[in-house]
Amino acid sequence: MSLELFLVFASALFCVGLFGALTQQSIVMLMMGLELMLGGVILAAGAAWHYIAPATADGQVLIVVAITAMAVEMAIGFAVVTALFRSREIDMTDMVAELRE
Repeated sequence: MSLELFLVFASALFCVGLFGALTQQSIVMLMMGLELMLGGVILAAGAAWHYIAPATADGQVLIVVAITAMAVEMAIGFAVVTALFRSREIDMTDMVAELRE
């Protein structure tokens, strides 16, 4: 597979995630869109690193660290959303603005 194909797939993932993040009102769907965007960036970075320096494993380590950070970020995000829903039954992004009052 060529680098261009990986970059096209990564940009498609990023665009689908951007569309999902901009159009959804549910907090969970917004977070899923952000995860797709981050997955596209990680895929593009990993593919570029593989084609630039295939002999080194530095890129693979960086990708594993990024995916681990992404998983931790999603776990914390879902915990915050669950706590918001349990305490005030907030599950849409426009309801979060009411927390300031």
